[in-house]
Amino acid sequence: MSSLQPVRGTHDILPDDSRRHRYVVETARAISERYGFGEISTPIFEFTEVFARTLGETSDIVTKEMYTFRDRGGDDITLRPEGTAGIARALISGGLAQDLPLKFFYAGPMFRYERPQKGRLRQFHQFGVELLGVESPQADIEVIALAAHILESLGALGKTGLEINTLGDRESRDAYRQVLVDYLAAHHARLSEDSRLRLERNPLRVLDSKDPGDKEVLRGAPLFPDYLTPAAGDFFAAVREGLDGLGIAYTHNPRLVRGLDYYCHTAFEFTTEQLGAQGTVLAGGRYDGLVAVMGGRDTAGVGWAAGVERLAMLVEDPPEPPRPIAVVPAGDGSQAQALRIAQDLRRAGFAIELGFSGNLGKRMKRANKINARAAVILGPDEMSRGAVTLRDLDSGEQAEVPLAALQDRLTPFR
Repeated sequence: MSSLQPVRGTHDILPDDSRRHRYVVETARAISERYGFGEISTPIFEFTEVFARTLGETSDIVTKEMYTFRDRGGDDITLRPEGTAGIARALISGGLAQDLPLKFFYAGPMFRYERPQKGRLRQFHQFGVELLGVESPQADIEVIALAAHILESLGALGKTGLEINTLGDRESRDAYRQVLVDYLAAHHARLSEDSRLRLERNPLRVLDSKDPGDKEVLRGAPLFPDYLTPAAGDFFAAVREGLDGLGIAYTHNPRLVRGLDYYCHTAFEFTTEQLGAQGTVLAGGRYDGLVAVMGGRDTAGVGWAAGVERLAMLVEDPPEPPRPIAVVPAGDGSQAQALRIAQDLRRAGFAIELGFSGNLGKRMKRANKINARAAVILGPDEMSRGAVTLRDLDSGEQAEVPLAALQDRLTPFR
């Protein structure tokens, strides 16, 4: 394939798509700030260990999907496949633990080597939030409420459904792990090779398998909620009660899991049927053990991430940008004056399109092509009187306007 083509799984985001993506991110950013979250931006690459530790060395992301390379200094570097690990690393390396609780949101590109599909690319974009240092169910309720608020503001909440589950506390997981291992061992021959390896290293990872044969085996597997301790049951009940109190609809899905040991208590996903097989648009949960896995002190955490590309497919058309005003010089002698007028109007807050060449007819055709709202025509006679011609491109009406009054006369065309 020609090197002049984009790499498979990547694409150029042209202005129309960019506008939709920006609308998603700016809406999410504005609402997150209402909830007291502040923006954080971590590097797009980290030492590979950051992700190998946090995502689990047997996870598909680590074993199959990470973009990893050795840099000129001999360090193993990975382009970030997700955002939470970098934020946990920043908490430790930046000495931020003394400032807990912390509420962050982030937006930016992520990278995974996987088969490109609708809404799933090898370079994709996420918006996410993390709430660190709060052990109570109120943190889980707040981040889910924030997610629902963002989806509602984007017009996407009614197109999605919220599923929640509990992964319990450590005692619950230990009890469940044992019965799960016993069940899977009895079906060992029917498991995929990957799941057989996971059964030895991290059996909960088997629950994440996408293999059809594994899924069939898992249909009869024991369910996590049946092995909750009373404390874990109370935690989940408090989350559900909080969501009920806020009027946030959800479905309890007892098979919704996260495979790694540092996940606990609440797991949740907003899914849709409008994007084909890739139905998850926002997913998250509680990860109280993550910071400790990375070498920091025990720190409670809960958060979520949403795919910007997938959300952009669900939102209605965002508000159109303002229609521009075309500044049209009639003759080469008016070009310098047109440039000055255009710059003055831009500084005054108007969207201005200034053609670079062509006669009056060509420039007016260009104004219509870009859907300009009005045209400021600089004819030599008008300019000699310190005036311009202002034409309403919708009605066709036009009038001579003194330059000193131009900004006031253009106000209705913003």
